[in-house]
Amino acid sequence: MSHTPHELAEEFPEHVEKMHVLKTENAHFLKLFDEYHEINRAVHRAETDVEPTDDLNMEVMRKKRLALKDEIYGMLAK
Repeated sequence: MSHTPHELAEEFPEHVEKMHVLKTENAHFLKLFDEYHEINRAVHRAETDVEPTDDLNMEVMRKKRLALKDEIYGMLAK
């Protein structure tokens, strides 16, 4: 299992500029972007045992991160 943070700039390098524009022009995108980074940091801290959690909470956090990433990608792909 990889404990590498899933930063959006690394996940979607071809959309870095568009992400910047959307963050400044679209309040909903900014909210999703911030939520993604918050949950992503929580997952990373749990995976690296900085803030350990149980398996159920880890699964819930990962699913939320994936749902946010999917919605963000949907906005980037438009």
